[in-house]
Amino acid sequence: MMKNKKFWNWKNHKTVNQEIEEVTERILELYGTIAEDSWFDDDITPQLFKDELNAGSGNITVWINSPGGDCIAAAQIYNMLTEYKGNVTVKIDGIAASAASVIAMAGDRILMSPVSMLMIHNPATYAFGDHVELQKVMDMLMEVKESIINAYVIKTGLSRAKLSHLMDSETWMDANKAVELGFADDVIQKTENIEDEKSTDKKDILSDSMLFSRKAVNNALFNKLEKHYEKPKVTATKQVEIKEPVNEGTPAKAIMERLEVIKRLV
Repeated sequence: MMKNKKFWNWKNHKTVNQEIEEVTERILELYGTIAEDSWFDDDITPQLFKDELNAGSGNITVWINSPGGDCIAAAQIYNMLTEYKGNVTVKIDGIAASAASVIAMAGDRILMSPVSMLMIHNPATYAFGDHVELQKVMDMLMEVKESIINAYVIKTGLSRAKLSHLMDSETWMDANKAVELGFADDVIQKTENIEDEKSTDKKDILSDSMLFSRKAVNNALFNKLEKHYEKPKVTATKQVEIKEPVNEGTPAKAIMERLEVIKRLV
């Protein structure tokens, strides 16, 4: 197993509890792209992750700062963490986007830094072939989407239709909005502010939440550009009338006089 294939890291953190007992906390860091190298065709990587997960016991804190990656890898890690016998606390200290957001849903408790973000969107892939092959890929992506929605439903309790719409729009949430929608349980606070946190009305915190839809912003931008660069409408304007010169002809008397002159010269 090559080191550059590992996108996770284990650490042990020792703390002292109120009974003055030393407690070792298992910490799993998921930083960077999920399975930047092959996971689907590699039997070693999933097994190595599982072996390291089950090498110890007790509660686990999973720190996530990832833009996402392989949805197959995310699905397997989600399953491994949900089946783990100890308590799993997920802490998002940067971003949990795409596949990383699926892994985050495995936490018994999900906490987000006040400056972190969570993003959900539709799964995507590259495809090549005729219309039959491309239709198979489309059907596969819909099944993958439904499986991802399963994880979101379990955590948030939102309807599948609501979650599907949020994924279609590529939705970004700050910590407060994630808590409001049920994707997270709370916002990470400073230790010295724990008492203040208990006395703070949660509704006041959530009222300052932010949800960002890339699709909506793109549509708004395109509409503005289209309006700005649209062709000017042709309006009916009265043009200046230009009279065509009228040829009044040569008077008959003048013609007769010229004929008389010609006769004399012949």
